[in-house]
Amino acid sequence: MGVTPNELFGLTGKVALVTGGATGIGRMAAEGLAAAGARVLIASRKADACEATAKEINDSGVAGSVEGFGGDVASEQGIAALVAEVESRTDKLNILMNNAGRTWGAPLGEHPYDAWDKLLKLNVQGMFHLTQSLLPLLMKGRAEGDPARVVNVGSIMGDMPKGTATYSYAVSKGAVHHMTRVLSNDLAPQGITVNAIAPGPFMSNMTAFAMGNEAGRDKAAQGIPLGRVGRPEDIAGALQYLCGRGGAYVSGAILPLSGGMNSMATGSIFGDDI
Repeated sequence: MGVTPNELFGLTGKVALVTGGATGIGRMAAEGLAAAGARVLIASRKADACEATAKEINDSGVAGSVEGFGGDVASEQGIAALVAEVESRTDKLNILMNNAGRTWGAPLGEHPYDAWDKLLKLNVQGMFHLTQSLLPLLMKGRAEGDPARVVNVGSIMGDMPKGTATYSYAVSKGAVHHMTRVLSNDLAPQGITVNAIAPGPFMSNMTAFAMGNEAGRDKAAQGIPLGRVGRPEDIAGALQYLCGRGGAYVSGAILPLSGGMNSMATGSIFGDDI
């Protein structure tokens, strides 16, 4: 075949936007995309955090570059302002990673009404409307045999009933997974792939309450078939695959990055003694 790894996974000349890119999974993705040569725009509500993250990644010697600025996906006005900022920086977008999101934890019987509105507005509604608003730039980022890419961040909790006390979050991620399939159905024929990653436990601000120390990470690892929590390279590698030439034929997929949790089951259907 004669195709080199750089030809399969390299992203030189590509322009990417990662929302929520200052920390956690967004930062891991931004580092992976920039390492493969992409020009990466990262945005979140905290512009200073994005600027600091961009500097740190650039100073690490990546092949590409990172630019950080403020952007809010939780409102119609915020999305319009973010799109305008992106348009001021580039006339095309090859990659959109919809990562911005929030979570909420409260036990059954105490889960507040407002949690649903806040999470669905950002995690689902904001994700959809940002993608829709950026379609003109994504159309300009496609080429024959090299579609533009949309990667949505779902969760293993969107497919498995593992989200104890995170009802609105888990349901919102299930919606993200189905939205990914629906958008793929409409956009793949137009030269834009739409996929999602479904992470299990990774270190981030969202999971710090449970995995902010070694003991917490060890405890989480006990419930993962591969015996560990996710690492930055797990996210980086997935994004390099989905956004590079190697992933150009994949659309509508929900890629589990969960150490085997997506296929985990306890006991035997015939009883544990069989």
